[in-house]
Amino acid sequence: MEQQKLPNSTLILVFGILSIVTCCCYGFIGLILGIVTIVLANKATQLYTANPELYTGYQNVKTGKILAYIGITLSVLYLIFVIWSIVVLGWDAMQDPELMQERMRELMGQ
Repeated sequence: MEQQKLPNSTLILVFGILSIVTCCCYGFIGLILGIVTIVLANKATQLYTANPELYTGYQNVKTGKILAYIGITLSVLYLIFVIWSIVVLGWDAMQDPELMQERMRELMGQ
């Protein structure tokens, strides 16, 4: 039998890369892309483990899954940072750079 490429193996790799690249978009886009990548990778892994001799491209799935875990971690850390900034500095300071500097000086004790 001729081997065929795993469905969505390239998409999984691209989404894994994009989950890292977009982690700084307030954490949401990278988190969503990472979760979608994990779900697609798990489905492709199940398909591959059932018949490994029929499919190629499993390396893309493994790499995309690892990148998705990294992207999810970075997105969650960035999301926590954004929430902390809003809670500590306030939403109005997030929109005004001068007020942000003033509140940062207060926070640092200067």
